[in-house]
Amino acid sequence: MNSLPHFVSAGEALTDLVRSGPDQWTSMTGGAGLNVARAMARLDVPSAFAGAVSSDVFGHALQAAAQQAGLDPRFLQVSDRPPLLAVVHQTSPPEYFFIGENSADQQFSPWNLPRGWEAVARWVHFGGISLARQPLSDRLLSLAATLKAQGVRISYDPNFRNLMDGRYDQVLSRMAALADVIKVSDEDLHGLFRTDDIAAALSSLRALGPQADILLTRGAAGAELYSRARAWQAAPPAIAIADTIGAGDACISAFIYSRMQQPDAGNDAHLRFAVAAGAAACIEPGATPPDLAGIARLLPAVHAIALDSSSTGSQPCAS
Repeated sequence: MNSLPHFVSAGEALTDLVRSGPDQWTSMTGGAGLNVARAMARLDVPSAFAGAVSSDVFGHALQAAAQQAGLDPRFLQVSDRPPLLAVVHQTSPPEYFFIGENSADQQFSPWNLPRGWEAVARWVHFGGISLARQPLSDRLLSLAATLKAQGVRISYDPNFRNLMDGRYDQVLSRMAALADVIKVSDEDLHGLFRTDDIAAALSSLRALGPQADILLTRGAAGAELYSRARAWQAAPPAIAIADTIGAGDACISAFIYSRMQQPDAGNDAHLRFAVAAGAAACIEPGATPPDLAGIARLLPAVHAIALDSSSTGSQPCAS
């Protein structure tokens, strides 16, 4: 593999240990950074996951998942430190904790990535718990700032988890200011701003990243896109849902894909494509990102309407 990727997702790859019985656990490969990279590769974009994994059985599984997705292996680093684990001891409602003190993911070294990759990358994605774990967080923040100064587009999905307390506020502010696109869910806004007033939280986020387009996902209600003084809303098509695992990762990947492939299309078109992708990800069980054909089948049933963005709500424009 000689060519360098056009899309890179930097962050964490981890193993989800999910309780499947009183004394039974099921392991699954995951992590926000890896999942977004896999979703973009599924859309036939040369992609890479930039992060570090352990050299044990958990790390081997993550390497295999990256290889199966067709990700550039030069961006995945291997460390002899312990693995990062997400222990999901209850699924409904979700209850979880992370095991990963001084673990492999924290050893990621951006300076060891392939020479010249920044000049080829069109978008680089950041987010997940990687930005809440030191020293990895500072390394990724520095990388994002350097890339931004070089003209690379930055996307950011905080992907709120319970370890993102008040200490994360500074990271949120810095990444929002750097990002060209911010993807959040209504649950993310609730957790990040520690409020039940989602409209107020959205206004706060827009103030932190006034130049960023904000893609707000609302589960079964679809998604909204806020871009400067304009906004749009799109509802998902009617589908039979297997589960919603990976829907958000598919949504942000598809939004960026649409921006990359159709830069002259309107934001309403980008939003429609993202919502169709999020819905397509829900048809198959597990973190199964959709391909272009799967998105295309649902796209005609997704319609976008303009909103009055001044209210940061969901009011259609009168015009």
